[in-house]
Amino acid sequence: MITFSESQLVTWLSPILWPFLRVLAVFSVAPLFSMRVIPMRAKIGLAFFVALCAQAMLVDQPVVSLNGPDALGTAVQQVMVGLAIGFAVRLVFASVELAGEIIGLQMGLNFASFFDPTSNAQVSAVARFFGNLAMLLFVVINGHLMVLLAVVQSFDKFPIDGRFMQGLAEMRLYEMGSSLFSSALWIALPMMALLMFVNLTLGIISRVAPQMNVYAVGFPVTLTVGLLGIAATLPMLEQPVLTLMQRAIDLFAAQR
Repeated sequence: MITFSESQLVTWLSPILWPFLRVLAVFSVAPLFSMRVIPMRAKIGLAFFVALCAQAMLVDQPVVSLNGPDALGTAVQQVMVGLAIGFAVRLVFASVELAGEIIGLQMGLNFASFFDPTSNAQVSAVARFFGNLAMLLFVVINGHLMVLLAVVQSFDKFPIDGRFMQGLAEMRLYEMGSSLFSSALWIALPMMALLMFVNLTLGIISRVAPQMNVYAVGFPVTLTVGLLGIAATLPMLEQPVLTLMQRAIDLFAAQR
């Protein structure tokens, strides 16, 4: 009769269980992976498959007993690191959506808002449009593979040791938060300058020809110029998104 001891079971399960928890936490927060259209069973199965395939790269990982005193701290550490990775990637999309909000405000389209079930908030049409474009760029530049690579590489920078508070301090997520507004401003800056020039021109026209109803003419002109400006500046959106994604991944990738 074949029997297994508890130490053997722990040795087999520990290298897979802790990466599984970290990957599953990423899938619950990260864009594209956390979509409601993906069944929970598919997320769990994919997380287990990723953890199993990553065993070739996760060498010399410590073995933590499942019923030992360090098990709870280790589980919390994996969940916190996984949530932090997903949150950092989500900040990239938040920067693009914030740029869309700024552009929509300049165009006068912020009144065209609707309920977004993913964020449980009112989102303007321009911000949602930029968010969908960011999602498409995320897939095109293999952002989903970059997220999985960041999860695997995070075990070098944040190993399984149960010290989740120290790991959170080393992540420096506040740097990503501080760059959210500056990145959104840089993305929206060409459109802001263009629309400011249009508004300045309309102001001069209203002074030269007071009989013209600038309110009736200004909105269609601003809307038309804004749509043409968005079409002209969309090809330049790839580089900022790629730069922000790389910055988010570098927070968790160990320097080799």
